[in-house]
Amino acid sequence: MKLEDIRREYNKDGLRREMLKDSPFAQFDLWLQQAIDAKFSDPTAMVVATVDEHGQPSQRIVLLKQADENGFVFFTNTGSRKAKELKQNNKICLHFPWHEIERQVIVYGEAQPLPTSRVAKYFLSRPKESQLAAWASQQSRPVSSRNALLQTFAGMKEKFAKGEIPLPDFWGGYCVVPSKIEFWQGGEHRLHDRFMYIRQADNSWVIERLNP
Repeated sequence: MKLEDIRREYNKDGLRREMLKDSPFAQFDLWLQQAIDAKFSDPTAMVVATVDEHGQPSQRIVLLKQADENGFVFFTNTGSRKAKELKQNNKICLHFPWHEIERQVIVYGEAQPLPTSRVAKYFLSRPKESQLAAWASQQSRPVSSRNALLQTFAGMKEKFAKGEIPLPDFWGGYCVVPSKIEFWQGGEHRLHDRFMYIRQADNSWVIERLNP
């Protein structure tokens, strides 16, 4: 089959200005809850895009851990590629691809590091195996084999067999403070509905409809 022949119509729903909440955070909460109610496998999965010092973008999928009026929160190894790129350029883009209901949300903003107390609180709430994995993985760095990774994991499991597993000093989190948030709803004949919330200097939001 030719890739150019793979297509479908988007006709599940439409999006009109009067349907939107005044706050993009309230609109996001509504759409996220609907994605959760639709029983998606990973409704909080988002593509995180960063840029290196040469202007080369990179992307990866991360799980959203909190969303409120302050922004969008995720956690990661601070030695990872994304963390290193954010250190030299904290501009960031998040993308939520909810294909099943023909929706997308795209967040443009800046990533602000979370305080250690906040990171520790979340880290201690994770399953023990996830805590051990954080210690075992030198994220984004080369590893000789999966077996070597599993051996390191086993070593950490033995090391922290008793008591609480401490927060690694190379593990942190970010709150993405948005400047713009786009809500995309698929439409017939590729006439999709797109609305962009744009933050103003007084922290109010202006909503613009975009061409598909």
